[in-house]
Amino acid sequence: MAAGGASDGYRPEIDGLRAVAVVAVLLYHAQLGIVPGGFLGVDIFFVISGFLITGIIEAELAAGRFSILRFYERRIRRIIPALMVMMLLCIPLAWRLMLPDDLENFGQSLIATTAFANNVLLMLTSGYFALAAEFKPLIHTWTLGVEEQYYLIVPLLLAAIFRWGGRRLTIVVIATITVLSFVVALVCVRYAPTAGFYLLPSRAWELGAGSLVALVPNPADRRGSLAALGLATITGSLLLAGERFAGLVWPMALPVAGTCLVLAYGRAATLTARVLAWRPAVIVGLISYSLYLYHQPVFAFARIASLDEPSRAPMALLIAPIFVLGWLSWRFLERPFRDRDRTRSRTVV
Repeated sequence: MAAGGASDGYRPEIDGLRAVAVVAVLLYHAQLGIVPGGFLGVDIFFVISGFLITGIIEAELAAGRFSILRFYERRIRRIIPALMVMMLLCIPLAWRLMLPDDLENFGQSLIATTAFANNVLLMLTSGYFALAAEFKPLIHTWTLGVEEQYYLIVPLLLAAIFRWGGRRLTIVVIATITVLSFVVALVCVRYAPTAGFYLLPSRAWELGAGSLVALVPNPADRRGSLAALGLATITGSLLLAGERFAGLVWPMALPVAGTCLVLAYGRAATLTARVLAWRPAVIVGLISYSLYLYHQPVFAFARIASLDEPSRAPMALLIAPIFVLGWLSWRFLERPFRDRDRTRSRTVV
C-alpha cells in the first residue's frame, strides 16, 4: 500500500508536523531570533501538501471513483472561504494605515491572491527578503499560488497517466518532473534567484517529493530510526539555517528530505509519531492554515502602524491574538465549509 494514502486514515503526527512548520514560520516573521531558519517551514508545508493530495488522488483512482470536479470542490472548500475573509478584514486596515503607493501594491496583491498568482506578482515587483516585505500584509500568499498552480496540472496528469500505465508509470513521470524541477531550482539560484524562490517550476520538486512518498510503497516494518533522523534533520535546519541560506536549494533540501522520512516511516508505532502526535501540537496543526493566513497581516499592520520598528516584546505579544484569529477562522470558516453535510456545494459555488 502506498504510504500515506487516503486509505491509511487520519495520522495525527502529520498535524504535529504542520504545527512545527507553522510555528517556525510565525516565529521567523515575528523576528524574535528564536528560529533563524523558520522560512524553511514553507518547504515542509509543500512536502506535506504533495503527500496528502497525491495520496488521496491515487486512492480514488485505484478505486475508480476519482472526479476532477470533486477534487477542485475540496480545494475550494479548504482554501477559499478562510482566505477571502482574511483579505476582506485587511482592506479597512490597509485603507486606514497605508500610504498611497503601498496601498496600490496592496490592491495588486488582493487581485493576484484572488487569482492564486501573488507569487508571480512578487517575482515581478520585489524580493521576499527585502525590508519592504515586512510591511506587505499579503506577501505570504505566494505559497498558495505555488500550490494551486501545481494542482491545476497534477491531478489531470495523474488521472491520465494512472489510467494508462498504472502506479509504476505514474511514479516514473512524477519522479522525472521532480528531478527536472530540482535542476531548474539549482540553475535559478545562479541566474534568476527571485524567480527561483517564487515560481512553480523551481518549487514543484518539493511538492513532487511528497507525491513520491505517497506513491512509492515502503517496507512493512516501520523504521523508527529513519523517522527520528527526519525529525532531527527538520529541527536542525530550522534552528541552524540563517537568512544567508534563504533561497538556496541545498538548505531547502534538508527539511524536504526530513519531512519525507517522517511521512514515510513516522507511523503511530514510532517514538517520532508519538512526539508529533502530542495533543497541543495536533491542535496547532489543525488550525495551521488559518494561523498561516493571519500571522503576516497582523505583523505587517503592527509594523506599518508603528513609528519605529517594534521591539521583540510587542511582536511576541501579537502571537496570542494570531492564535485567537486562527482558531476563530478554523472553527467558523474552515470546519463548516469543509463539511459537505453542513455546507452544500451550491452554497460554496
